[in-house]
Amino acid sequence: MKQIRNIGILHYQVGNTDGVSLEISKWKQVLEKMGRSVHLCAGDLGTDEGFKIPELYHHSEEIREIDRNAFIELIEYDPATLLNGIETISHRIEEGLQAFIKSNQIDLLVVNNVWSVALNLPAAMALERVRQKLSIKTLAHHHDFYWERRGGIHPTCQPIQHILGQYFPPIDSSINHVVINSQAQKTLAQKRGIQAGIVPNVFDFDTPAWSVNSYNQDLRERIGLRESDIMILQATRVIPRKAIELAIDFVKTLNTPERRLQLSRMGLYNGQKFTEDSRIVLVMTGYSRDDVSGKYLQLLLDKAHAETVDVLHIEEVINHARDIRNGEKTYSFWDAYAVADLITYPSVWEGWGNQLLEAFKARLPVILFEYPVYTADIKAKGFDVISLGSEIGGYNSAGLARVKQTVLDRAADEAITVLTNPDRRQRMVIHNHQVCQKHYSLSALQAMLTDMLEVI
Repeated sequence: MKQIRNIGILHYQVGNTDGVSLEISKWKQVLEKMGRSVHLCAGDLGTDEGFKIPELYHHSEEIREIDRNAFIELIEYDPATLLNGIETISHRIEEGLQAFIKSNQIDLLVVNNVWSVALNLPAAMALERVRQKLSIKTLAHHHDFYWERRGGIHPTCQPIQHILGQYFPPIDSSINHVVINSQAQKTLAQKRGIQAGIVPNVFDFDTPAWSVNSYNQDLRERIGLRESDIMILQATRVIPRKAIELAIDFVKTLNTPERRLQLSRMGLYNGQKFTEDSRIVLVMTGYSRDDVSGKYLQLLLDKAHAETVDVLHIEEVINHARDIRNGEKTYSFWDAYAVADLITYPSVWEGWGNQLLEAFKARLPVILFEYPVYTADIKAKGFDVISLGSEIGGYNSAGLARVKQTVLDRAADEAITVLTNPDRRQRMVIHNHQVCQKHYSLSALQAMLTDMLEVI
């Protein structure tokens, strides 16, 4: 059996702050440590180097147009011309994929989400045709599936139904499949008859946590915060399933006069005084371009304004890596963690939860809604978090989620403790870090990938 030496990792985009891009970076790091050569291929390379096929990018206008007509409404196309448009783009992607595979002598192709989330139909078709033509070993790494999209997915015509049935994912015993949680494993078996392994998301827990340094020490000032303010970080993308409205409700509950008085009397964990002028601010760092409706960010800002909650969206100063943009420096994703006081993670659905691991890496307390995968796969590991429960109390007319006020009150009271008691805070974050080192570290990923490569 030919040894796998050159590995190609494929996705719509790499080198960005989305969860899949971040996970690809970890796989690349571990596989290279194992002695493999890793080559990236995507439609948008972000801050990474790799082979670019522009048609792979799911946010390009031609792919967005295909997606709208395939799943929302046939406007620019009828069924026949839509299929023809998909085929035309697919052939261009095929040419690029073959060039990528041949020029880098790829032995194994690791496909991220192209056969599962259905955000680029031409890419899925092109990939399967190239795989068959070149008989290349393939590992399909599924982070999300199209049937997990909030509100479901609604093909507009029979050709789209056929494409979903044939390519998402393809049914072929020569393709190896892995998913990131047990629920996805069960659903994939039920819907497609495909047996998949599980490789959870991981993070580097062996290096020091991010800290304030000469580069990021002015980040709080840059976004208008003082040292006596409390920065509550929402580090996810701004899309509906992240349920960021629950973070707004939490901040509102934390900011009551009674709790502000407690913070003032006890002082903050880091020695700062909480004064009458101190603000409690929810800071969102993620981008909103993945929101299909295009309305979610404004709904959040309107809600925050109506309920007098301080919210900042600082996407323009956060980048995958530190950089200079328009003559001004930008900060890395990790710099935001270094200057934050608490993390909110109120998602109602996650395939796994990258930002949860990042919060544990940053040694920050986490306010968490217990989303289904957390309950099924993660909670039993014994993490110490501030819970918003596991039950949504309903949605308002704008589709924003809510939980019971008693749940918010309990969470706010627990947050007061970790904001004012350094000993309690330290016990919490050290415990969570140790659990992650055992179960979700790069060393754990290396062991899983070693076993996987032996059987592919």
